[in-house]
Amino acid sequence: MKNPIVDLKNININHDEKNILSDISLSVRKGEFIYLIGKTGSGKSSLLKILYGDIKILDGEGSVAGINIVKIKEKEIPFLRRKLGIVFQDFKLLSDRSIKKNLEFVLKATDWKDKQKIEDRIQTVLEKVKLQNTENKFPHELSGGEQQRIAIARALLNKPELILADEPTGNLDPGTSAEIMGVLKKINKNGTTILIATHDYEIISKFPAKTIRIEDGKFYQLKEKNN
Repeated sequence: MKNPIVDLKNININHDEKNILSDISLSVRKGEFIYLIGKTGSGKSSLLKILYGDIKILDGEGSVAGINIVKIKEKEIPFLRRKLGIVFQDFKLLSDRSIKKNLEFVLKATDWKDKQKIEDRIQTVLEKVKLQNTENKFPHELSGGEQQRIAIARALLNKPELILADEPTGNLDPGTSAEIMGVLKKINKNGTTILIATHDYEIISKFPAKTIRIEDGKFYQLKEKNN
């Protein structure tokens, strides 16, 4: 059996001297689609931050996409993030440049140099989220749902092994949320592992998958309900 894409053992997460998660372990296999649920402040976002190197692990064992995230050095974090796609609730698009320039910025920051390859990759990811005709538009010219689809396209640029999505439907209406989930499910069907932190129970009932509840600093796997 292949090594898990996420493998955490006996991890504690502390923030501002407060214990958020205690002695938690998590194993995510390649190709899985998993929801993390829990109340605000339960540790969902903190867990994702550990996985992309924004919060340092002080004890326990942890690896993401084959990289030891306990021993990782500051200068190695960009290499870790190249293996991941990260989608945030508030899109985090650069408002002063076009969609194409937003995507170009990420590729150039991750050492893409060939202009034609950059152009081809941008077209490929825009096609995946069905927004091929938006490259010259600015973020404010797009709806919230379109901006989130661009954020997903951005997350796909470096062909990530794992997508981490933090409340990806948090700022969207139910119809648009379902559309975004449809995009993520399709990406997952093509083999990309996806971990979503959410408190949107409606999308979980519409798009059932393995669900882990975080409560009182512990993990509880819920029984998957099928439609």
